[in-house]
Amino acid sequence: MLSVYVPQGSTLERIVVEPGEAPPENAVWIDMVTPSVQEDRTVEQLIGIAVPTREEMQEIEVSSRLYVENGARYMTATLMCQSDTVTPKTTAVTFILAGHRLVTVRYDDPRPFAIVEHKLGRSCPSKITGEDVLMDLLDAVIDRSADILERIGGEVDQVSHSIFEPEQEAQQPSYNDILKALGRKGDLTSKVRESQVSVGRLLLFLANEADNMKWPKDRRAQLQSMLRDVGSLSDHATYLTNKITFLLDAMLGVVNIQQNNIIKIFSVAAVVLMPPTLVASIYGMNFRHMPELDWIGGYPFALILMLFAAALPYLYFKWRKWL
Repeated sequence: MLSVYVPQGSTLERIVVEPGEAPPENAVWIDMVTPSVQEDRTVEQLIGIAVPTREEMQEIEVSSRLYVENGARYMTATLMCQSDTVTPKTTAVTFILAGHRLVTVRYDDPRPFAIVEHKLGRSCPSKITGEDVLMDLLDAVIDRSADILERIGGEVDQVSHSIFEPEQEAQQPSYNDILKALGRKGDLTSKVRESQVSVGRLLLFLANEADNMKWPKDRRAQLQSMLRDVGSLSDHATYLTNKITFLLDAMLGVVNIQQNNIIKIFSVAAVVLMPPTLVASIYGMNFRHMPELDWIGGYPFALILMLFAAALPYLYFKWRKWL
């Protein structure tokens, strides 16, 4: 689908370009979502640049993602997508700055695009350019990543509370649930960090190209502020990753302690029952001459002896504080 955004007073109007139609000349933002070959050719004729294919967008080399060609700046970043679902993923998005127009090529629907579209549809500068739209998009991407990390931090704290300070033992989630929750949070955190590293490279590329594009000081200052935000978010993502790793290790330690307690109970039970078993084995022998066999109190004596033999090691373990 091919959508273009044209200034209409103090707003930016979205126009869907149907196949065979020519985009408006005054479009400042051209958004290509899963573009067809015909839509690629339409944009190439309008802007005079080549639109990268999906395979080219997915290349991981920095030189393939950030470069200048025919006066246009090509920048491909990895953005978060479907972060609110159980199957979050990352997607490659290409930003092309050419002649004060912005072209975006994507094959998914990251949330920042809808946020910026709604924002510019309500209010925008009268002389808005593609550079302004790009800065708004990058700012929305950074804000979205911050929101995701903040949500992950709160959920990780809840998991930590359920491990170390459960309110009620009956309401404590199973260790399988905790493992799955920590695994999902760790996967989401790693994806956010991957996105922030990619956006940080894009911002550095823009900072190096700011002189050639003759950007004003306020836009450069905004760029530096974004770089600082990306750096702090990457540090926070690293902190969350370390915390999740600690919780995984701690949970495995708790499981090992509980297993050791169970094994200790069985071991103590076996040791406690060993002397009575010995006494019963002795009196179960089929020897003709055993003094207690002809004694009237022999049976109660054997029972008392077995109880004493069981109580003695139990009391000894309690005295040594092994129980």
